[in-house]
Amino acid sequence: MCGICGFAGPGTPEQLAAMNARLAHRGPDGHGVHHHPDQGVHLAHRRLAIVDLSDGAQPMLSAAGDLAVTFNGEIYNHLELRRELEAKGHRFRTHHSDTETILHGWREWGPGLQERMSGMWAFVLHDARKRLLFASRDRFGKKPLYYHLRPGFFAFASELSALAAHPGVPTSPSLPALRKYFAHGFIPAPNSLLEGVHKLPGGYCLTVDLDDFSSRLQRWWAFTVEPDEDLARRPEAELAEALREALDRAVSRRLMSDVPLGVFLSGGVDSTSVTALAARRVQDLHTFSVGFEEASFDESLHSRNAASRYGTRHLQHTLSLSQALSLLPDLASRLDEPLGDSSILPTYLLCRETRPHVTVALGGDGADELFAGYETFKALRAAERFHALCPRPVHRALTAMAARLPVSHGYMTLGFKALRFFTGIEHPMRLWNPVWMGPAGPDLLAELFQAPADPEEVYSEAIAAWDETGPKDFTDKTLEFYTRFYLQDAILAKVDRASMLNSLEVRAPYLDPEVADLARRIPHRLKFRHGRGKHILRKALEPLVPRWVLARRKQGFAAPLGKWFHEGRLTLEGCSFPAGVSPEAAMALEREHREGRADRRLALWCLWALGHWRNEGPA
Repeated sequence: MCGICGFAGPGTPEQLAAMNARLAHRGPDGHGVHHHPDQGVHLAHRRLAIVDLSDGAQPMLSAAGDLAVTFNGEIYNHLELRRELEAKGHRFRTHHSDTETILHGWREWGPGLQERMSGMWAFVLHDARKRLLFASRDRFGKKPLYYHLRPGFFAFASELSALAAHPGVPTSPSLPALRKYFAHGFIPAPNSLLEGVHKLPGGYCLTVDLDDFSSRLQRWWAFTVEPDEDLARRPEAELAEALREALDRAVSRRLMSDVPLGVFLSGGVDSTSVTALAARRVQDLHTFSVGFEEASFDESLHSRNAASRYGTRHLQHTLSLSQALSLLPDLASRLDEPLGDSSILPTYLLCRETRPHVTVALGGDGADELFAGYETFKALRAAERFHALCPRPVHRALTAMAARLPVSHGYMTLGFKALRFFTGIEHPMRLWNPVWMGPAGPDLLAELFQAPADPEEVYSEAIAAWDETGPKDFTDKTLEFYTRFYLQDAILAKVDRASMLNSLEVRAPYLDPEVADLARRIPHRLKFRHGRGKHILRKALEPLVPRWVLARRKQGFAAPLGKWFHEGRLTLEGCSFPAGVSPEAAMALEREHREGRADRRLALWCLWALGHWRNEGPA
């Protein structure tokens, strides 16, 4: 797990060093550079040593010196690939470095290497013989890669602030990206907060010709739901066993490490399942959790009980109000790109408390997206019926009634859910999910930016993700939407930033290709049943996980923002916003929330995070 950066075209070694310095937190164990002056290519790397501690230094060159790679991530099946390549005549120089597998794999398979790899990654490879740069990102987009490309110049980095350290990269905020940030709570790929800077989407690769800087962006993988009715006809116990065994193998693969590792344990279904499987193979397993003093947001009792069940060495930290408020300004300023998800705070603290004990942690990310775990799946059928039967004036009247319900600042209150439900279904069906999940709908966006918000432009990536799914069942389309769109730039981006600010690697067994491939073929009626998600997953886990865990309602990992803003403990005072965002509109929203006239917690957090954002990064 590392940080990577580099450029081709105008620039100096000093500028490369400045970019790499911005990534020091991602790789405190070492750094390296590679220059190819004849082709104007400059690569750099910051290393967090996890596998092959002595031989894995980067950028790594082939024996002939014609290939060079800078790589961030882990390839869990690299030993199997190594054996296959050795059988074809390749000779490895390192003991067991997964990075070297990329060099030999490129030589043997070219871009086809990506489809053979199981892991998480972002890498850029220089092929001097072919005079090209090849950039690749893993299937789900777990590891980040930003880039700027124009005639005669290409630059890339793991983080926005590192990329912007090169003087050839623009640093002006993008107004369309800002609108998308408030609409979603994150900036969806391929956009970034900076004008002219892009994110390479998960499952994509980019080839840059060094002769003329022409480029080719290609999707090499996409999560596609294709229900297999043969699976549905199998006995449920048999299918559950197949899923349990696939998840067991995924956890086993992610225990590959030459440094200490542990598991994040909230006491929910996902994290407890990973803990149960890891505890089978790791003696004296470390588990970690954080809680809140605010009772409706706290899961600490459940995590303690789960840790006791598996006999783990459990570390738990309770976040006090004073500690949370003292952490927030510094955290927001170091986020590289603002995030509208308040769970970045407990996630960051969890990673910070974990890092002194282990260098690698396993988590439960991906289960909600693959197995229909979100609250919105409960609303889908009701929304379909309501939308079909009720005329628009009734929609608006019910939305107005929901808006007048008493404001409560607890976790996922009835009034909060009702207002979001009715607000969402006022829009076309392809916008229900992004409006339900987003901090600010089109009307609120128009207020914040003092200009009408065109939904087709603001939600363009969400619309594309929805339309690409084709004529499928509404639930299957929603599963694809969450996995392709929300998972990458909200969930995985949050975990990557929180963990790498603490030099911690986090692995996600549920996103293993074997598990994901099985999940996408399981019909949705086996995932969401009787108003409850993760049906087949719960069945699979029955031999491993206590019934009281499997019966728990889902609880998100969030902070009590509504209460903090209502009481004035968090305030927009002193925030500085980019051009285009109306400070007057922002303050009006804060007054509404503080006076109890509306629940604006999500929009206010987006404003607060943006108002404390800096482009200097954490260096």
